[in-house]
Amino acid sequence: MAEISRRRMMAVGGGALGAAAVGSFLPPSLQEALARTPPKGGLGAIEHVVILMQENRSFDHYFGSLRGVRGFSDRNALRLPSGRSVFEQPAGPRTVLPFPVREAAAAQRKDIQYIGALDHSWSGGAKAWHDGWMDGWVTAKTAATMAYYTREDIPLHYELADTFTVCDAYHSSIHTSTSPNRNHLWSGKTGFEANGKRAVDNDAYDEGRHPGYGWSTYAERLEKAGVSWQTYTEWENFTDNQIEFFATFKAIARKVLARTGHTYMEAFYAKVRDAKDEAERGRLLAALDDGVKTLSRRERSLFERGLRRVPTGKLAETFAADVADGKLPRVSYLVPSALDSEHPSVSSPVHSATIVYKILDALASHPEVWRRTAVFINYDENDGFFDHVPPPVPAAGNQEEYWEGRPTGLGARVPMLVVSPWTVGGYVCSEVFDHTSVVRFLEKWTGVREPNIGDWRRTVAGDLTSAFDFHRGYRQPEVEQPGEIPVFSGRWQPKPPEKQSMPVQEPGLRRARPLPYQPDADLKRAKDGTLKVRLRNGGRRSAHFALYPYAAEFPVPQHQDVAHEGSWALPEKSDAYHFTVTGPNGFRREFVGQREGAAALSSAITRREIHLTLANRGKAPLVFTVRPLGYVEEADVRRRTRTVRIKAGSSRTIAWATGDERGWYDIEVTAEGDKGFRRRLMGHIENGRASVSG
Repeated sequence: MAEISRRRMMAVGGGALGAAAVGSFLPPSLQEALARTPPKGGLGAIEHVVILMQENRSFDHYFGSLRGVRGFSDRNALRLPSGRSVFEQPAGPRTVLPFPVREAAAAQRKDIQYIGALDHSWSGGAKAWHDGWMDGWVTAKTAATMAYYTREDIPLHYELADTFTVCDAYHSSIHTSTSPNRNHLWSGKTGFEANGKRAVDNDAYDEGRHPGYGWSTYAERLEKAGVSWQTYTEWENFTDNQIEFFATFKAIARKVLARTGHTYMEAFYAKVRDAKDEAERGRLLAALDDGVKTLSRRERSLFERGLRRVPTGKLAETFAADVADGKLPRVSYLVPSALDSEHPSVSSPVHSATIVYKILDALASHPEVWRRTAVFINYDENDGFFDHVPPPVPAAGNQEEYWEGRPTGLGARVPMLVVSPWTVGGYVCSEVFDHTSVVRFLEKWTGVREPNIGDWRRTVAGDLTSAFDFHRGYRQPEVEQPGEIPVFSGRWQPKPPEKQSMPVQEPGLRRARPLPYQPDADLKRAKDGTLKVRLRNGGRRSAHFALYPYAAEFPVPQHQDVAHEGSWALPEKSDAYHFTVTGPNGFRREFVGQREGAAALSSAITRREIHLTLANRGKAPLVFTVRPLGYVEEADVRRRTRTVRIKAGSSRTIAWATGDERGWYDIEVTAEGDKGFRRRLMGHIENGRASVSG
């Protein structure tokens, strides 16, 4: 193995064990369970799936500083039309960089756990996204959008990422609030309100007047197929149990509550919570049970699985009891209270860490259950907190995925942790996912299909199976419990410091799951002078490409999903062009030049090399320079730089090897004799095997 590869692998190992060397925060029961070998049998070895969707955190807000993910050190960070990095968000005459919550808390004398919520509406999301340029975050959300946490602030979250698998291309389903995003988790889509408006806001929370969504949920499909499922939720659940807002379940609720004076579950359970004494509370709950007796067998099953709530504070205890009694269903949806929800207006990261700790302890305390369980910990939306990665969106004209002239999704990246015996090892999985990916995982595992998921979502987002490795795993060291929850001291909004600096991401790399993409792109000039961007994908799944037009080649960024080949024709607007094409997992191609320029470059990717074809279409010789911009030790840059002289009307192909860099490359190509010509090629060559992060 080459020296650079040894250094890179040492960085992976050292980073994965570094935090654990000083103690981690996982339950001791889980540590003991991790010492056991996972069962074999692939996807069929899983017997239980547990889904814990928390509230309102973006990926950069939580994991931008985490080692080995696409965070603050992202080489492929978008450049704004102003020429600045996407991390330099405009705010009137100044810019705001990401800044740590901890420093803001010290300056403002506040507790880091209790920052407040930001705008997370449909219109606010659109302003931040800004046609794909991602430069409206501060103006849409306030400067607090740029605040972020580090390992010191949320140690359990970081330890879960270091122990299991974190997904750094997992997106919310839509640039808006909770209800539409949870619609995607529960049913594969967000459709339309009764008045014809797209369900892109929290209209469902007006339970007294909202008729309920008329399409079916995935839970109903599981029920029909005989696959056991259960919602675990409390008397107070922050209205996060989205299944309550579907027409089928609202009708059942009305029937159950007919004798109580209420027509929907939240109003009834609010009365239970506010009861003046236990006797009154008992009468209310007895009336509920009387109503349940009026239900048909099917309705009663749906009520008990989807609508029954447990006393406030008893979610983890109830879940643990079912685990201990052998009653854990095949699919469990966990819907915590507001206090444990992680929502920045009512909860905190440490509250969530406590509920997560209890759930994982409940599973690991019964090793035979744990070793056949997969837990998905994700977040419904980003609240308004900044994330720098532009989400894939459908091309214009996709009626199913557009509303009010803009795409409904995908939304901003949010955290996703996949916790199971088959995801151990501190991996990153960079396949594109959204909330419908959870449903698709269940589809593949149970065989029960969800027809609500649209064609584009199935094209652009994976099914989460790539986050698993059913062949091997890694043990992790010692643990201790999370710290105490601080006394509530009031909500606040972090303010950026006067003197700003770009945050530093943790050093080191991370093991990376193999991905199903192999994108490439180059620029061709036809005989009639037309310039065409040629897109190619040698992977087994469609790759999403985006084009960012810095010389106004198009009015807004362009999007295209490519299974094998695709293209864009550049409108003839000027003699010069300057645009960037991006794709999955850090793929990037920068194109700068003149329409009539003499230099040309095309590329072809093999298993460990990029073949660069340098062409001279002019009447005089050209001297091309190919040099590395990254992934190569500074001492090796000169050795790897190549100069190639090409005669007029000729071409030459050279190979650029990436074996020493574990498939990663970042190359610049220029041409002496064609002053404006520049190409930059960046990405990772997949070979079907696990690798390391870039």
